[in-house]
Amino acid sequence: MTLGAAAVADLLRRYDVRPRRSLGQHFVVDPNTVERVVRCAGVSPGGRVVEIGAGCGALTVGLADAGASVLALEIDDRLLGALEEVTAGRDVEVRHADATDLSAWAPRLEAGTPPGGAWKLVANLPYNVATPLLLDVLDRLPQITEMVVMVQREVAERLAAPPGHAAYGLPSLKVACWARASVLGSVPPTVFWPRPRVSSALLGVRRCPEPAAGNVEELVGLARRAFGQRRKMLRSSLREVVGQAAFEAARVDPTARPGELTVGDWSRLAATVGSGAAESSGVGL
Repeated sequence: MTLGAAAVADLLRRYDVRPRRSLGQHFVVDPNTVERVVRCAGVSPGGRVVEIGAGCGALTVGLADAGASVLALEIDDRLLGALEEVTAGRDVEVRHADATDLSAWAPRLEAGTPPGGAWKLVANLPYNVATPLLLDVLDRLPQITEMVVMVQREVAERLAAPPGHAAYGLPSLKVACWARASVLGSVPPTVFWPRPRVSSALLGVRRCPEPAAGNVEELVGLARRAFGQRRKMLRSSLREVVGQAAFEAARVDPTARPGELTVGDWSRLAATVGSGAAESSGVGL
């Protein structure tokens, strides 16, 4: 079963639902796009998938028909009846929840067989919550090991950008602390209804077995200060917290801009600053 434009329009009419801009609602109405997302996500029988913003259930049905057990989250209570209708008889749990409130649904990830096993997040994410939501998932939900999501193209490029790229920033760094991200391809506005005014992309995120650094919180805190003045050299933007000796001890060029540093660079710099060893012992002087 696939839900095309006619089927989605019929559901919305029968349940008296008009898309809300405040919720970022742009429903997928192209079966080929659904198949593409399911394929890119590597969904297979026995897999467990969280879908955020299930909408009318087009992607939900595709995921379930590929054999996955799906936890479908939807914030709009007007759509719950439509979701229940199209997913009837499938291994789908529809839950009315605000996905940005992880406490409302994260405990559910510990249920099932095996308890605490890996989940995938596959979704057409509302543009207005995509970045903070993905970062929260990476930071707080290790059960979710892979993500394949449709987001605004600029968001996808920003989250997947490497050091030195124009789009690289604090969100890119946060992602790199936990995972490897890549833009899997473009998604045209024509596959949605209503059509968005911006281009979309498919973003893939795979969690690493271990974080890229052992001091993620500290390095992100230091990087946040520098990215607040991203055009300045580090010796200027961090002058109140990082001395010359600390830069030398961490092997970080003080004339670099924040967008040039890797996770490893930020980790060493934060560790050196946190220990105070460079200043107190004269290391690097």
